[in-house]
Amino acid sequence: MAEPTPIRTALISVYHKDGLDEILSTLHALGVRFLSTGGTHAFIESLGYPCDRVEDVTGYPSILGGRVKTLHPLIFGGILARRNEPSDRSEMASYGITPIDLVIVDLYPFEQTVAEGGTPQEIIEKIDIGGISLIRAAAKNFADVAIVPSKAEYPVLLSLLKKHGARTTEAQRRELATRAFAVSSHYDTAINKWFENK
Repeated sequence: MAEPTPIRTALISVYHKDGLDEILSTLHALGVRFLSTGGTHAFIESLGYPCDRVEDVTGYPSILGGRVKTLHPLIFGGILARRNEPSDRSEMASYGITPIDLVIVDLYPFEQTVAEGGTPQEIIEKIDIGGISLIRAAAKNFADVAIVPSKAEYPVLLSLLKKHGARTTEAQRRELATRAFAVSSHYDTAINKWFENK
């Protein structure tokens, strides 16, 4: 049986910040490095925890009105790299890619914006691109990466951390990935429904 995989770096990119406090406190106490963008980065630092900026890793600021923040090879390479694949490890070393072991995402509230009667432009801007891409990448690479795809899953992660510390088994990561693909499927279905009804 494979040894549990340690969580050393967590990428956190969430729309709703409520419920994140205890997760951050627990991860910080376990020595996990935080990596984030924009409002999430500011929130983490406001709680007194050190947090590296994604833009300092990538060398690019958030651009196009925030539409492009995490979409970069140094971020997605850190998530998608197969740790047991020699060629992947070699390319990570060549390009200075740091492994990302945990991804925490809470998507833009598309359904809520529709339900509240948002304008077409407001609704379009609530179609999450970076977040849904992070979810799919981390879930695809569940062999190495743990994914928390919404704030509804925070209690699941918290329970794992309190029971096992900053490490996860492949079975646990597979279960998280299963939940993640359910979130992405529901999200895309809601978007498809809105487009079909326009």
